[in-house]
Amino acid sequence: MSRYVFQSPSRYIQGKGEIKSLANEVNKLGDTPLIISDSLVWSLTNKDINESFESNEISYKYEEFNGEASEGEIARLSQIAKENNINVIVGVGGGKTLDTAKAISDDLNSPVIIVPTTASTDAPTSALSVIYSDEGVFTGYRFYYKNPNVVLADSQIIVQAPVKLFAAGMSDALATLVEVKATLNRRGKTMVDGKPTLASLAIAEKAEETIFKYGKSAYFSAAQGIVTPQVESIIEANTLLSGLGFENGGLAAAHAIHNGFTALSGDIHKLGHGEKVAYGTLVQMVLENRPYEEIKKYIDFYKFLEMPTNLNNMHLHDVSFEDLVKVGELAKDPNDTFSNLSDEFTAEDVAQAILAVNELSGGKDK
Repeated sequence: MSRYVFQSPSRYIQGKGEIKSLANEVNKLGDTPLIISDSLVWSLTNKDINESFESNEISYKYEEFNGEASEGEIARLSQIAKENNINVIVGVGGGKTLDTAKAISDDLNSPVIIVPTTASTDAPTSALSVIYSDEGVFTGYRFYYKNPNVVLADSQIIVQAPVKLFAAGMSDALATLVEVKATLNRRGKTMVDGKPTLASLAIAEKAEETIFKYGKSAYFSAAQGIVTPQVESIIEANTLLSGLGFENGGLAAAHAIHNGFTALSGDIHKLGHGEKVAYGTLVQMVLENRPYEEIKKYIDFYKFLEMPTNLNNMHLHDVSFEDLVKVGELAKDPNDTFSNLSDEFTAEDVAQAILAVNELSGGKDK
């Protein structure tokens, strides 16, 4: 394979109060929208959404999202959409809600508008969904021919979410350049079935630069619900730059190890996507034989963000080596992205690297 592919959403909108333009964006794509959201997010956003649709004299159907991006939930909501002759799908919420909205859109061959209410992942812009079982275990990806028609990020809503989610988005975004470089070196395949483009590398580099430059000041403002230029920069880095970077540049071991962690049971599942990706990024850097000073830069930044950098933070203080091998085995699943780093590492190598990150970070009790 020698082709290069670059994909992106048709339209990306970001700013304070942009949720009020939602109905206007829907009106450009169809006239019978289905909005999905979980109950908490809906309680925080429905007033502005209702005002938007009333002022545009458009009606919509709302259906509550049950919380898991599973094939069963996708089928349930797709059937509701078909029964109501829906011609636009709108997802409002976090990564799993948005991934489900994209899947419904694909089932119906209809436009989709993505409204992220956190900046916690780079899922909003992509032409894929991460699929889990009803119990929350990673089962695979669903890929789509096109990216969302519109991504609408309301900065004021995003900073109302817990700052931990804002921080997790930075952790997720910091994996982007690490994984794009690995995919480039390996001449691996990206999420859009091509080789990494120069554009994807440049975007990934800008994402990392932005996070290290503005991340700390943005964190303090977001923690108080304040939107500043630094906050806007980080929202864009977490959402748009990281999204375009990972999809067109490739994922490697960091996200595969995140998926590998779903093989374990217990309190690790209380951690969010970006938290587990942070640890996976450090594991990939160990496997790449990166110098301590380079790894420590990431560890120190993750610690500032209160992201997990040791086994205690990961709720794995008593994990056995055998269980870590299971993480490695799942991470190396041929259908996942670990091979964009290398085919040479064993599941035991992954387990050893997980332990090494713990020690580089100061041990599980630090």
